[in-house]
Amino acid sequence: MNKVALITGVAGNLGKAVAAAFLAAGYQVTGTILPGEGAGLDPAIDAKAVDLTSEEATQSFINQIAQQYQQIDVAVFTVGGFAMGDITETDLSAIHKMLKLNFDTAYNSVRATLPLMKKAKKGNITLIGARPALDPSAGKGVVAYALSKSLIFELAAMVNAEKSGVVAQVIVPSIIDTPQNRAGMPDANFADWVKPEEIAQQILAGVSSSALREPIFKMYGNA
Repeated sequence: MNKVALITGVAGNLGKAVAAAFLAAGYQVTGTILPGEGAGLDPAIDAKAVDLTSEEATQSFINQIAQQYQQIDVAVFTVGGFAMGDITETDLSAIHKMLKLNFDTAYNSVRATLPLMKKAKKGNITLIGARPALDPSAGKGVVAYALSKSLIFELAAMVNAEKSGVVAQVIVPSIIDTPQNRAGMPDANFADWVKPEEIAQQILAGVSSSALREPIFKMYGNA
């Protein structure tokens, strides 16, 4: 059987690029989408609508994948959200919203997937960090987003601390070159931004190496 790659948010800009990279590498790709997002997806992708903010829905989905494929070799968790605002503009409800989108979805996905990988004593998990979570000067204007993403690094470190054979890597993009970002920042130099396809290739390279431990890849382009 081909190796199995699970990609959450597989209909998104990054998710599509990651799926394409893993399909080209010979993986069976399965993933999550939101209701109504399936149009235009590569038919080779086994996609299911899942609410990853729900522990129960996430666990049920992973149970289905385990029953169908008996394995998950690689998991790439791309689901998340973004919000502007400095400390004075950011109330707790904004913090909680970002935590739900960026941390809860990742935590639920890791928690459901990890036992299957640990049983196999191997596996690779990719989480998506963010430059503002590492750089306070970049994070001061996106406080809720930066704080929620900071927990991603801690989560990856805890997975790696178990030394179970499962390796968690964190990809840290600056600005990703997407149609939405171009529309939101029309005066920017798009050539300075990192492309989804570049991130996808780094994810594939990272999970293909047996030597990496606790990897964090900063992909800032020239931004």
